[in-house]
Amino acid sequence: MAILKKQSLVDQIYDQIRYEIIELAVPLGSRLNVSELQERYGVSSTPIREAINRLQKEGLVEYENNVGARVVSINAKDVLEIQELAMTLHTAAIRLAMKRGDHQAMAAEIHSEIKDYKSAKDFKIKTQCVHNIVGTFYKYCGNSRLDLNMGVIKGLQLILRNIYGQAVYGGASTVAGDNAEDFEKIEAAVLAGNTEAVIDVLEQNEKRATPVIVEAVNAMAQ
Repeated sequence: MAILKKQSLVDQIYDQIRYEIIELAVPLGSRLNVSELQERYGVSSTPIREAINRLQKEGLVEYENNVGARVVSINAKDVLEIQELAMTLHTAAIRLAMKRGDHQAMAAEIHSEIKDYKSAKDFKIKTQCVHNIVGTFYKYCGNSRLDLNMGVIKGLQLILRNIYGQAVYGGASTVAGDNAEDFEKIEAAVLAGNTEAVIDVLEQNEKRATPVIVEAVNAMAQ
């Protein structure tokens, strides 16, 4: 029982720190002080270090010699690499889902997310809807290993989407933030069984978002 309780504690600490990193509540590149986290959560260093190790494996935390753990720093090159890898995985998931999945069911789930996206006032909710729309294809792709691989960079891409949302909906960018038309095209392509159209729309959407993210990341580094 003690082991299960300890693991549950690690999970809670991991989830909380991960949430704060992804939501940009903890600045990128900032130090994670184990002693401060111990005091905050009222625990020993062991669960803190275990949670940080898990975050490191997910790419959300880096270790620096003579400094310790830091929240990942993201530069323009990182943005391009994360987006490129994510789109490669998305493409694979879309192809498999369109081959194996129920198109009506997928379209219905995407439609529901589009509805929530349109009604959302908070960019964080919109960001989650986008994440869920893309996640639909992983859900129906029938390949758990592909989903596992996406999990490795899922947190990083959520950071990028939040940076994009903050820039667009927060007024720091002149780019229009309403992507609902793209998502509606994806829904229609799913219903039509047009795999290439789904991939093309998502790819164009990612390409439009990438320069906005790069600009925001560069501004954050100044």
